Amino acid sequence: MVESAITSKGQTTLPKPVRTALGVGEGDRVRYVILEDEVRIRPVRPISSLYGLLRRSDAKPAATLKDMDRAIAEGACEE
Repeated sequence: MVESAITSKGQTTLPKPVRTALGVGEGDRVRYVILEDEVRIRPVRPISSLYGLLRRSDAKPAATLKDMDRAIAEGACEE
């Protein structure tokens, strides 16, 4: 079990094993999730960290604006 003290200002330092477990370091942010009988600490990850998360190896390349304009034009001509 890991512990830390709370200062008179209500601050504490996350012990190294906790920082390591969360994968956080200097300048990173953490979020406190308050539940009925416990508080959980979660790392706050920027949305940019999700980039490529769902990319598949067989995925087609992204459509260009030219491709989109052509598809719109073709769709407008169909009846």
